Amino acid sequence: LWSDPTEHDSVEGVHPNHERGDPVVRYGPDRVKSFLRLNALKLMIRAHECVMDGFQRFAGGALLTVFSATDYCGVCGNAGALLIVGKELECIPKLIYPCDELEDAWLRSDQMRPPTPPRSPPPDEGRTYSAHGTHTHGTHTHGTHTHG
Repeated sequence: LWSDPTEHDSVEGVHPNHERGDPVVRYGPDRVKSFLRLNALKLMIRAHECVMDGFQRFAGGALLTVFSATDYCGVCGNAGALLIVGKELECIPKLIYPCDELEDAWLRSDQMRPPTPPRSPPPDEGRTYSAHGTHTHGTHTHGTHTHG
């Protein structure tokens, strides 16, 4: 249930997940594609892992991680995301950016559990994803905000 993808698509198989501890594992893109094929599925969407951009593609886009909590536990500074999924499984991420200050911070740092470490960006840090799921280099647009 709590297993995560490997760090990038080139790492296949099943490996220990040192961040979450035993018996949780990391699985490669080969395992994702095999699971989808055996279950007659085209796409898998998962959550419960902090990814810095709010969403992340894995296994050539066959697996999406979406994380909607911005600035996870007040320490990660991550964006959050929502996914709009169309009839043909086209996924359009809508990014949510952290606020500088919350009006009502109901979580107090002395009452919080340690956060799960955020997932690092893929090794090709120059690659970004457009709102339509294609990767580009350089400037990209999400909604009405442009980021470079």
